[in-house]
Amino acid sequence: MILTAAALVARVIGIFQRVPLSEVMDEVGLSAFGISNNVYLLLLVFATAGIPSAVSKMVSERIELGRGNEVRRIYRAALRFGAIAGITLTIGLLLLAPVYTWLAGTEHATLAIRAIAPSLLLFPIIAMMRGYFQGRQMMVAGGVSQVVEQIARVVTAIGIVFAMHGWGYGNEKMAAGGALGSVVGSVGAFAIMVYYAVKLRKSDERTGELDQTERKFAAGSRSGGPPVLRSNRDIYRAIFRISIPILVTAMTVQAIYIIDQSLLTRLSEWRFGEAKTLNWLADLTNNAQAIAGIPPVLAIALSQSILPVLSAAFASGDKARVTGQATLALRIGIFSGMPIVLLMTVGAHAINGLLFPNPDASVIVGMLAGGTIFQITMMTSNSILFGLGQQRLAMKHTLVGILVKLVLTLILTPLFGVYGLISATTLCFMFATATNMMSIRKRAGVRALGDRWTGFASTVLLLSAAGGALVYGVLHLAAPLGWKWPYLLATGALGLLICAVYPVLLTALGVLRADDLDSYPARIRRVLRPFLRFARGGRRVNDAR
Repeated sequence: MILTAAALVARVIGIFQRVPLSEVMDEVGLSAFGISNNVYLLLLVFATAGIPSAVSKMVSERIELGRGNEVRRIYRAALRFGAIAGITLTIGLLLLAPVYTWLAGTEHATLAIRAIAPSLLLFPIIAMMRGYFQGRQMMVAGGVSQVVEQIARVVTAIGIVFAMHGWGYGNEKMAAGGALGSVVGSVGAFAIMVYYAVKLRKSDERTGELDQTERKFAAGSRSGGPPVLRSNRDIYRAIFRISIPILVTAMTVQAIYIIDQSLLTRLSEWRFGEAKTLNWLADLTNNAQAIAGIPPVLAIALSQSILPVLSAAFASGDKARVTGQATLALRIGIFSGMPIVLLMTVGAHAINGLLFPNPDASVIVGMLAGGTIFQITMMTSNSILFGLGQQRLAMKHTLVGILVKLVLTLILTPLFGVYGLISATTLCFMFATATNMMSIRKRAGVRALGDRWTGFASTVLLLSAAGGALVYGVLHLAAPLGWKWPYLLATGALGLLICAVYPVLLTALGVLRADDLDSYPARIRRVLRPFLRFARGGRRVNDAR
């Protein structure tokens, strides 16, 4: 819950960073800032995704087995790897930024990409420290550092951009100034991690925790477990063996965003013109990708929270429990993700108009946000395959999905511009979800909704129609108020409609059933119980109370 809350806060802060920037920068500055941010995030995934999880797993296992000296070796080796990765990525990005922007036809983003490069010096080290702290059961350190990083980044970026705007700098230089916020954010996050590292070291010196576990191990109180890693080579081999499949699946969304911003100009400029393509690029990177990042956060966190149980059930050979837990993970992901997707899709015009000065980007925002429901199912099913010990299979499906995305982008973008580009993205998520689900069904007999698809589809269609009519009506009735008020009122009205009607329709149409209640986590049961009172099987719920 700590990490989920930190991720959600960080994502929301990151979105609202774009709002003031869009007031002082035009399409050139906004697209340059968005492009630099996407390049930075993809390289950050390469430097950090999977490896902190691997370090966490290795550290926690060895602490449990009483191998304290080995824990220290793993930590030191991980920090060395992080330092080398940071230096390599920073130098590489500084040198290759002009090459990338020339190939993508976005030379105006070169300065911003170079400005963001120094932040990569520290983030790989920060990632290793977060993994170590998670292995030591200190979740607060990573959560606090993530929030501090975002606050420092956003405040610095907005301050620099507005100052440069007042001094009369152009959009390319303002975008580079905004990109420097990530450098300040990395320094803030690193300072927090150093604080917790010093605190943990003093605690270890005072309590002798690691030394005590080492003595227990030497005394033979615990044995077995993973092989002892005696050299840096053994440690790095173990880290990469665990982390590479996680890395490939984790980079999917960011890799797709890089494909989009790299190919949009080259594939559509010849037909739709430079001005139109530049507008699309700014709307895609600044508006749509920022808003589309919200729906997956909570749904993925909820579904992943039960995966340790799934892994344990799979290891013990309890097939019935595996099927039940995997089904529950998918349903929680779908049911909790869809209302946010509906809000972002049906209310795209209102939300985009509320946050940004250009309402014309609403179609792009709605299309990209609508496809995130398949992003949610793809990432949730990836996690289930991890729980079933099928990491390589999940990686294979992800790589083929990215290839499908690339081929469809080359076909659809010259014909339909950015709309063909986004359609290719959604089809990629759908392909990865379908292949993952076939594998999960084969191994665990899991069907996400089974015979409930009709009721769920009816719920989505009814809410979409009612929500669309509501947004249209509120925007027109509130138009005389001017400024942002019509957008704010339409967004609020749609949110209230979805919160009130969505669970009612799910129960009335037999998607959520009283018999399911006991399988959900306690907090979700408390939310759903009032809606299930008059659902199928409602008498059983009331009797149970």
